Amino acid sequence: MKRIAYSVWKFIVLFAFLSFVITCNFLLFMQFVPLEAAELDSAASLTMFNVIFLTLIICILYEVYHRWRVRRPVKRILGGMEKIVEGDFSARIPYLQGEDSGNEYDDIIKGLNHMAEELSGVETLRTDFISNVSHELKTPLAVIQNYGTILQNPTLSEKEQMEYAKAITEQTRKLSALITNILKLNRLENQQIFPEKQDYNLSEQICECLLGFEQAWEKKNLEIETDIDEDVMICQDAELLSLVWNNLFSNAVKFCKEGGTVSVSVKKEKDGVLVSVSDEGCGISPEVGAHIFEKFYQGDTSHATQGNGLGLALVKRVIDIVGGEIHVQSVLGKGSTFLVRLVECK
Repeated sequence: MKRIAYSVWKFIVLFAFLSFVITCNFLLFMQFVPLEAAELDSAASLTMFNVIFLTLIICILYEVYHRWRVRRPVKRILGGMEKIVEGDFSARIPYLQGEDSGNEYDDIIKGLNHMAEELSGVETLRTDFISNVSHELKTPLAVIQNYGTILQNPTLSEKEQMEYAKAITEQTRKLSALITNILKLNRLENQQIFPEKQDYNLSEQICECLLGFEQAWEKKNLEIETDIDEDVMICQDAELLSLVWNNLFSNAVKFCKEGGTVSVSVKKEKDGVLVSVSDEGCGISPEVGAHIFEKFYQGDTSHATQGNGLGLALVKRVIDIVGGEIHVQSVLGKGSTFLVRLVECK
């Protein structure tokens, strides 16, 4: 009904416009060509009919053009958008002439298809994240529940009670670390943490973070080799970078073989600083290395109980925020080396 009313309105407006233009021309024509009254009446009637006919033809042509050039592509775009709004991020809108045709509607379609592709990736990440978080939470909770049930047995010896209580405490610690890392990563990914840059001594920070793992490396009888330039000053966020060093040192000690060597190097470069952390652990394959900085990704499933797959994701996000670079070099069975490049304070 609205469309019919709109069409009638267009006809009336166009008719009025044409009538005005033709009447003006007709009056101008009469100034130079005198007409008899009968001729004038006949010309006026014929002109009126011609105006109506011309208006009708123009309206029909405009409607055909509008349906083909405007309504058809708009209907196609709206149909695709409805699917996206309903959550079908796999929907793609067909192009009218081609992706690179230069047509304005195809440019809009290209943008919408790109948006749907990005939303599809985000949805996949969200689904995977929820699935992984659920799995990581269930594991320690199941252990805590099982040991808690066992501890209710009154016939347990004091030694067994202490052993089970220790296991519950350990799982609680892992659960707390998981939740802490999830919250940190969420804040980093949502830009809720902003770097507060200041001049500080990177060499001292590296040594302090490394000493924090002294008990862990002594327990595995590891040898620690350091090659750290003195008083390397940088202008960065010290608190954020401490997350990087602690995670890298933790992984190096965790995955290094018993009695192996962990090496830490801090070297000045022309435009910054290069920090490397190496271990003589199990190493990683190129396929695993391509995903090593993804959330919850654990290439070595034999060590899955030692971590939650969030440490390196945190490291990568921090390095991106501070404007640095991180790379991994590894050989299966021989170990891994993580290289971090930072801009030095000038």
